[in-house]
Order: sequence, then structure tokens, then C-alpha cells
Amino acid sequence: MKLFEGIKKGFCNVILGILCVIILIPVFLLITGSFMDSYELSDYLLPVFMGEGGMNGWKLMPDYPTFQNYKKLLFETPQFFVLFWNSMKIVCCILAGQLLVGVPGAWAFAVYRVRGAKSLFLLYEVLMLLPFQVMMMSNYLTLKRLSLLDSHAAVILPAVFSAFPVFLSYGGFRRIPIQLVEAARIDGAGEWAIFTKIGLPLGKSGLLSALVLGFLEYWNMIEQPMAFLSDKTLWPLSMFFPKITINQAGASFCASVIMLIPAVFVFIAGQDALEAGIIYSGLKE
Repeated sequence: MKLFEGIKKGFCNVILGILCVIILIPVFLLITGSFMDSYELSDYLLPVFMGEGGMNGWKLMPDYPTFQNYKKLLFETPQFFVLFWNSMKIVCCILAGQLLVGVPGAWAFAVYRVRGAKSLFLLYEVLMLLPFQVMMMSNYLTLKRLSLLDSHAAVILPAVFSAFPVFLSYGGFRRIPIQLVEAARIDGAGEWAIFTKIGLPLGKSGLLSALVLGFLEYWNMIEQPMAFLSDKTLWPLSMFFPKITINQAGASFCASVIMLIPAVFVFIAGQDALEAGIIYSGLKE
């Protein structure tokens, strides 16, 4: 029996290892490509851009590693920093708005027992499942009527009222014993005090998981800016190179590596809270 369990565990580890390698291959190509010069990249990628097939191979290490692509991107391309700070502004505003709007809503769903609350929360869950393409036209018409197109508000406002952070935060608040809330009320605590001193500290796993997933989603968003922003100076960093040519390949690799760093840092820093928040959001009442 132990031998069978050992073989099963070893087989699972091998499968997971293979999947990890497959997933990491694009990251490896990204990092090595950022240190290749234009001539080496042309040798490997020219058939791709010419529509003649796949790459002409790829080496583990560049023949002549260089920081020229990073130098060109960081010191000779001011547009990169404009789009970088656009992304920071958009993501920070979205997350701050979701905290102000979604977190109190999640607390209300989790704590207050009112008629129709479950039906309304079910509606939130349905809205959460709808892809952006379904809501794109209605969002576009609404933003146009409000004269918000071609502004960062066109991307920020629809995201602020997303149902997803409400769902995740609700999972964290729901695990707080209702008896604790009622005891605080009996002791004379107000609703604001209960929310800030009991709800937020004990439900932080759901809040942090919503922040982590929100950052990863909106840091990499492409469809919303493409639909609502025609002014390229307002674009986020994810749209730095909407069309990549062979001459832009090196800079594109570098931009992708730099864009990957904040996402990896946020994921690693919030991994434990993310796992806990997802677990709590999946628990049945």
C-alpha cells in the first residue's frame, strides 16, 4: 500500500514538474530575449514576422548578452514611463475605489440579515461571471452619455463597481461569528466601530485576496483601454506595443520583463492571504 502511494505521489510530482516547465518556458524566452541584440533577435524571429513559420531555434543564453535594449527603453523612450505611471494611477485608483465601495457592501451582505439579501448577492455572483465583452456595449454607451470616454475615469469607474471584490471580501467577513458582532453591540459598540475594529481585522484575508487578484487583473488589462481610450497618451503599460515589429522586439521583451516584476512581487507578498481568501470564499454557509 505504501509502495503504491509512493508511486502515485512520484507520478503526480513528475506531471506537476512537467507542467511547471511548460508554463515557465515563455518566461524564460522573455528574459533571455531581453538580453539579445537586434541581430540575434532577427536571426531567431524574422521568420515569425515574415509569416514564414516558427522561430529559427532559441539558445539558453544569448551569444553576446547586452543591456542595450534596457538602456534604449529606460533612457531613450519617455513614452514608456508615461504609460507606466498611467498603469499605476489606474490600478491604484481602482483598488482604492473597490475598498471604498465593495468592502462595505460585502460587510453588509455578511452581517445584516435583511429580506432579499441572498437574492441580491446571487445577482452579484451572476454579474461576476459575465465577461467584459457582454457588458462592453452598455458600458460604452453609459460612459459616452456621461462624457467620460477618452479619460482614465472610463476605465476606472466600471472596475470600481465590479462584483468580484465584493464576493471575495464577503468570504472573509462570513467566517466572523455573528455572536461576536452581537456581543459588541450589546457592549455599546457602534456599527462603524464593529466594522473597523472587528470586521476589517478578522476579515483581512478576503480583503487582501481581493487586492492581490485585482492588481493582477487590472495591471494586465488590455480590452478596457482598447474599447474606451483612443488617446494613446492615456494608455496603460500593457498596451505599450499594440503592434510589434522586428525592430521593436528587443524593447518589447524588456518592457514585458519590467511589467512582470510588480505582478510577481505582489503575488509573492500576498500569496498566503490569496490562498486563504479563496478558501474562505468557497466555503458553504
